[in-house]
Amino acid sequence: MNRTAVYEGGCLCGAIRYRVSGSCSPPALCHCQSCRRATGAPVVAWVTFPEDAVSLLQGEPARWDSSPGVTRAFCARCGTPLSYRHADYPDSVDLTVCSFDQPEAFPPADNIWLEHRVAWMADSDRLPGHPRNRQG
Repeated sequence: MNRTAVYEGGCLCGAIRYRVSGSCSPPALCHCQSCRRATGAPVVAWVTFPEDAVSLLQGEPARWDSSPGVTRAFCARCGTPLSYRHADYPDSVDLTVCSFDQPEAFPPADNIWLEHRVAWMADSDRLPGHPRNRQG
């Protein structure tokens, strides 16, 4: 990632806004059961930044300890999942790629936790596609 780039993001309702700057780890698509249940999605895109690269601009996310050593942050108003922190990696924070204003800036480099992947995800690219909804 571009070391001088600055990106912003936030939740669906706009109550929470954040900014990141500097380098990040390669983004990944996580298929673990915990991430799937926390988001209600079959896969979650994450990107990891150093803790000191992330600044909260507006609002204060709610936090929940989802499993031993893991704290997830989300908007208490709209429910948007925002971050994941693990006690084993106290100097870094994972941010949901699609909470960024420009998620295209963080294309995934790999898939993780494939042993938890929902079986039908392997064939999802073969399904018919629609530019918007099924009606148009």
